[in-house]
Amino acid sequence: MNWTLRTRRTLTKRFPADQLLPDRLPAYVRSSVYLLGMITVAALALLFLSGIILILGGIQWWHTSSTGHFFNSLHFWSMQIFFLSMVLHLWAQFFMGAWRDGRAWTWVTGVLAFLVSIPAAFTGYVSQTNFDAQWIALSAKDAFNSAGLGGVFNVLNLGQMLGLHILFFPLIVSLLVGGHLLQVRMRGVVHPYPPDEPPVVARPRPERAEGGQ
Repeated sequence: MNWTLRTRRTLTKRFPADQLLPDRLPAYVRSSVYLLGMITVAALALLFLSGIILILGGIQWWHTSSTGHFFNSLHFWSMQIFFLSMVLHLWAQFFMGAWRDGRAWTWVTGVLAFLVSIPAAFTGYVSQTNFDAQWIALSAKDAFNSAGLGGVFNVLNLGQMLGLHILFFPLIVSLLVGGHLLQVRMRGVVHPYPPDEPPVVARPRPERAEGGQ
């Protein structure tokens, strides 16, 4: 068996087409709870699109242009929707036991994407080049210095924060979200817990009549 045939069979086994591109979905995915993940992905796509436009215009473009201010507002509110829907999605999947039936990596990649998104949003706040960004950076620098991270993560260094925000953290989030979606396609969405069965009530045994055998 040559390596191309072996590779094709391995990929077909690991990534079956009927799971990666399903044409039918279970009936329970019609619940609004299952839409939270898709809202999160849509908000993330809008974040990337508006962020790329802001990068092309420059870090101070939105201060002097109404168009830049519009895209900055779009970027800001996309981030709000992204975190709101992601937190709701995380809690919903926690109470649904999203790690069941071999879906541990689906849960792990989702949680890691949430954790990495926090410093990604923080570096965006300190990269706004306004008084809010200066106040946030000055308030946070003592916390990072006390933790021994100030020499590596310098919140007063605009170049470092901007590079982390537009390159490093988006790349990590993209890989984690991509891996999360791949796991969902491979393993499927988690099914709801089965309904509780009614308790079995023991029937009283009939009393034997006197003199009966």
